[in-house]
Amino acid sequence: TGDNPLVAANVSRQMGLSETKIITGPDLGQLSDYALVQRVVDVDVFAEIEPNQKERIILALRKAGNVVGYLGDGINDASALHAADVGISVESAVDVAKEAADIVLLEKDLGVLVQGVREGRATFANTLKYVFMATSANFGNMFSMAGLSLFIPFLPLLPKQILLTNLLTDFPEMTIATDNVDKEMVDYPRRWDIKAIRKFMMTFGLMSSVFDYLTFGALLLVFHATQDQFRTGWFLESVCSASLIVLVIRSRKPFFRSRPSKYLFVATLSTVVLTLILPFTPLGLIFGFRPLPMSFLLLVAVIVTGYIISAEVAKTIFYRRVQC
Repeated sequence: TGDNPLVAANVSRQMGLSETKIITGPDLGQLSDYALVQRVVDVDVFAEIEPNQKERIILALRKAGNVVGYLGDGINDASALHAADVGISVESAVDVAKEAADIVLLEKDLGVLVQGVREGRATFANTLKYVFMATSANFGNMFSMAGLSLFIPFLPLLPKQILLTNLLTDFPEMTIATDNVDKEMVDYPRRWDIKAIRKFMMTFGLMSSVFDYLTFGALLLVFHATQDQFRTGWFLESVCSASLIVLVIRSRKPFFRSRPSKYLFVATLSTVVLTLILPFTPLGLIFGFRPLPMSFLLLVAVIVTGYIISAEVAKTIFYRRVQC
């Protein structure tokens, strides 16, 4: 503010700030840019500030690693609005200020910014869910397919079956945009962490492959499945596990403590039901599937349940060790 320190201190107390640290424009002018960067994060109020000093303060805050928003409505605020990460003005501001701002508030209410930030963080959280699920699922399928191809004399899945698998597993993932977001995911800003994504992909991708190989072993060694039966069995296990794992990965909490959106829940259950009945329909025959004995369907249920429980345990350990 350009007001004197006494007025600025009084206003800060009315805002709820106690024991405020104040620096004045003349004192600010005696600080070098480096010294200002070191000190700026500890100051609550800048008083008797000139327009060019506002820009300098914002640049110092940004150099200190902060994301800075600035609210102004006058001609003298234009440079500061340009310097901020997010420049904010109001409808009644001068044209120069509105042109320099990134956001113009149609009403004098900062609540809309709070809502916008929360919506942005929720969108980021749901985007991260999709990235985690897509990368881990694709890596796991690739590892399973490539490894199995070395040991069997036929294609693990036909091309049309692979396309159908991808289509069905995409249904739950397409509803992630509607999903509920846990409160802790919007309380603080988060950033892309490629290393964390890579670790998640490796951990959960390899875990899904372990249960794929259990399915392969049961089909080949226990049930002595034919080619069509083998493809049907892996199709059932792959789609059911990939669909249900969405309910686990979507939240950092235990899946039974975080409620998914109704669209995600319905899409997941519908995909699982459709997958289980498909081999018993004429459409399943077109895709090369064959009905399997009830004993194998029960085994699929056991394998998928084991996968969900293992993923839940792995998720808890992962988020304890990896901050993202």
